[in-house]
Amino acid sequence: MKNKVDKYFLGVDVGSISTNLAVINNSKELIESVYIRTEGKPVNSIQKGIKLMKEKIDNGIEISGAGSTGSARQLTGVIISADIVKNEITAHALASLHYNPEIQTVIEIGGQDSKIIIIRNGVAVDFAMNTVCAAGTGSFLDMQASRLDIPIEQFGCLACKSNNAVSIAGRCTVFAESDMIHKQQLGHSTEDIIKGLCEALARNYLNNVGKGKDILPPIMFQGGVAANEGMKEAFEKYLGHKVIIPEYYDVMGAIGAAILAQEEIIKRPRKTKFVGWNLPDLDFKTVGFECSDCSNACEIVEIMKNGDVIARWGSRCGKRNMID
Repeated sequence: MKNKVDKYFLGVDVGSISTNLAVINNSKELIESVYIRTEGKPVNSIQKGIKLMKEKIDNGIEISGAGSTGSARQLTGVIISADIVKNEITAHALASLHYNPEIQTVIEIGGQDSKIIIIRNGVAVDFAMNTVCAAGTGSFLDMQASRLDIPIEQFGCLACKSNNAVSIAGRCTVFAESDMIHKQQLGHSTEDIIKGLCEALARNYLNNVGKGKDILPPIMFQGGVAANEGMKEAFEKYLGHKVIIPEYYDVMGAIGAAILAQEEIIKRPRKTKFVGWNLPDLDFKTVGFECSDCSNACEIVEIMKNGDVIARWGSRCGKRNMID
């Protein structure tokens, strides 16, 4: 039930695979969340997400601050007129500490990227992200689940039923898939193959993203892949510690962005710039062109709202850049 004295803050996290929204109140309690697929159209997914959020919450809720994060945070910030735009490392660390102030390590695996955040005394002191291969990310697991004709929701459960994980090469998506097919042809059970895959991907993460990091408990696992019980079990096996999966593991970035928006408005009191719940009705277009002013030939992107240019970026010299 909406409290008349409460204020509400919106966080939007747009990544390559999913678009997540969260609304929190003054006490940083999650009021409602939305998790949808980006489907390669971030502007459309933002509008769809706002529409769904409006349908899920009381239309009388007024947003006092809005924040954006994720790989498309700059674009998102322009589309929603965010009060603050921050990277996902900051957003995920902040949300993790909100739910467990003792957290020292955050494992986050999303659709096409993986990251680790090292926290000490409530401050993120180090981080790393995967830079080359998508092995172990949500899109790769989706692909393997589809190839095996198994609903992704059941993928992790099958892994937990196995007592004999087969050896799978998890350092590369191509090799992992080839190895899985080979093991199937040898007659190994699907459960053993999936368990072997989960363990291979956990090893790959720890040997690459987590390489050289001092991984201390408590450890929190978030992102869409955290729904996979097989991955949780694999991480616990190799880390030797319990892995915590927060209740809102799939929208932690959006929650962090909402908390950042709240802190920004408290620090610099003002009326929010948030466009409003009518955002889905606005006409947004993106136009790209190559600048011919010099030999750099920069690729410029213009963002237009209802026919007016509201932002432009891509110019290395900054001459053509414009951010509202």
